[in-house]
Amino acid sequence: MFTGIVEELGKVTSIESAGAGGEAALLTVHGPLVSSDAKHGDSISVNGVCLTVVGQGEGTFTADVMKESLDRSNLGDLTPGAPVNLERATRTDTRLGGHIVQGHVDGTATLLSRNPGDNWDVLRFGMPPELSPYVVEKGSITVDGTSLTVSAVSAPGAKDEYFEVSLIPATLEATTLGGLAVGAIVNIEVDVIAKYVERITAVARIRAQEGTQARADR
Repeated sequence: MFTGIVEELGKVTSIESAGAGGEAALLTVHGPLVSSDAKHGDSISVNGVCLTVVGQGEGTFTADVMKESLDRSNLGDLTPGAPVNLERATRTDTRLGGHIVQGHVDGTATLLSRNPGDNWDVLRFGMPPELSPYVVEKGSITVDGTSLTVSAVSAPGAKDEYFEVSLIPATLEATTLGGLAVGAIVNIEVDVIAKYVERITAVARIRAQEGTQARADR
């Protein structure tokens, strides 16, 4: 589990195809801070994707990236030298500075526009329609592993779904979001609590319908 508070800007040193048919990848990242105490089996968030450490080097760590992660995220598009947001798994004795982040990316979004201001930049992202029900104004969302507050969201049923975030200078400087160009693809993870609520209500509705039908059949 993570908080979405990026600890370090790392850099991809290599990404190699692995597994049968090259459907997986072996990713090596330079990140002296997060790799300083990394051990085999530890979890590190790379652009919001929870990866398991399988090797360590001088200021680097290596992780396996399975097909599911490549399909749902932008990790497959990374090349050597690309910057990435890094965060180690949260500890139970530290403050939860962001929100509950699992590192289980739900999909990707595209940067549609960015409007710089004196004190913050406003970034608008287009998002998949299937994820829009989980995104609410003033709610939390994870963009490339960064915990952010949604400052605006498209109206329900809008033809083009989008959400906006307002980034302060500290976030722009400490993460890859400061250098994103329009058209860039980012990983997004919606608030897991919303997904649990949806599942609970769906199951409750089905069971209520089944109960009504059972009483009618008596």
